[in-house]
Amino acid sequence: MDVIIELANKLFKPILDMGGPIIMLIILTVLALLFGVKFSKALEGGIKLAIALTGIGAIIGMLNGAFSASLAKFVENTGIQLNITDVGWAPLATITWGSAWTLYFLLIMLIVNVVMLAMKKTDTLDVDIFDIWHLSITGLLIKWYADNNGVSKEFHSSLRLQQLFLLGFLKLSTLT
Repeated sequence: MDVIIELANKLFKPILDMGGPIIMLIILTVLALLFGVKFSKALEGGIKLAIALTGIGAIIGMLNGAFSASLAKFVENTGIQLNITDVGWAPLATITWGSAWTLYFLLIMLIVNVVMLAMKKTDTLDVDIFDIWHLSITGLLIKWYADNNGVSKEFHSSLRLQQLFLLGFLKLSTLT
């Protein structure tokens, strides 16, 4: 298992280092080409997606900066200490899709889906890739926790893979 994880890390590290928007540009362009879209239109769609991801990230950063002074003043005036800001699911999904690791998780999910189709454990091809962020955020949280708490890289990599396979299997099992 360690050999597979190490090989996957070596293979995907240069791709992951490009960042989410660039990787999504490449993936959307390639997928569109596979479905017979003209190159110019496929590239245009990929560029628009990359711009959207970059813009959403920038807006979240600006809003965070713009509201921090107001929230500090609110705490000062009311004495209420609110440690958590609930911004809803949309920014969380955007942040998750902004991580290049989400694409790695998507690849794992597609592999699990194809294997389950081949083994006749499901008769559903899961093409709704947007909902992968639900699974990806748990993997990203495992990675963040492990990186910040001295957990070995091998352990948290294998834990993330196990989590993805298990959740992917459960997700696909419910679709049949």
